[in-house]
Amino acid sequence: MILKITRFILSVILLAIVGIVGTFISAFRPFHPSNVYTIARLVSLGTKILGIEVVLRNVDKLKENTPGLFISNHQHNIDVFIASTVLPDRTVSLGKKSLKWVPLFGQFYWLSGNILIDRKNKRKAHGTMDEVGEAIKKKNMNIWMMPEGTRSHGRGVLPFKKGAFFTAINAQVAISPICISSYDAGLDFSKWKSGKVIVEVLDPIPTEGLTKRDVGTLCESTYLLVKNKVQELDNELS
Repeated sequence: MILKITRFILSVILLAIVGIVGTFISAFRPFHPSNVYTIARLVSLGTKILGIEVVLRNVDKLKENTPGLFISNHQHNIDVFIASTVLPDRTVSLGKKSLKWVPLFGQFYWLSGNILIDRKNKRKAHGTMDEVGEAIKKKNMNIWMMPEGTRSHGRGVLPFKKGAFFTAINAQVAISPICISSYDAGLDFSKWKSGKVIVEVLDPIPTEGLTKRDVGTLCESTYLLVKNKVQELDNELS
């Protein structure tokens, strides 16, 4: 238990350091799409602190979908450490507007070019999603989204919300699913070696030619694809 608590304390300290260093770097080139990638190596040290062995599979497939939209399952606050191990250059994420006010880290998150969305205001949220689609193409950047919309905390992959799929179809860019094994299936933070997390990138899903009428079908089929793959990875770890 002491080891587990110590690890989480050190993780919080790391995020504070990331906030300071990242804000300093981003201040010289605010909102540049490479800011997040520049600081990702520092963020990935969180996996070492937590004793996690990250197994990466088919990461090169992300390069096949640039610029594009990346989606992954959303489990816990430590997602940020896992994601940083696979993050390609010129990739930013979509996060809640409230993240901006998290001490130190929030200021970096905003200034580094990540996109903040006000989920409580649907009109503004929809407008932001349109801007995301434009940013992907005009700025030659990738957007990373977690379509569950909330952390699953061991409940498996939760149903996807449609926003990411509206965005992909509007921008006519492919969707790259990034499947991350369940933390509760492979990790025990009270052990020196906590365990493994497998991150597997699936083939890009094209949206060219699709319209808004196809959003529901695309959302559901992608959800099942990710859910089944995560279950497959969990079974492998078990």
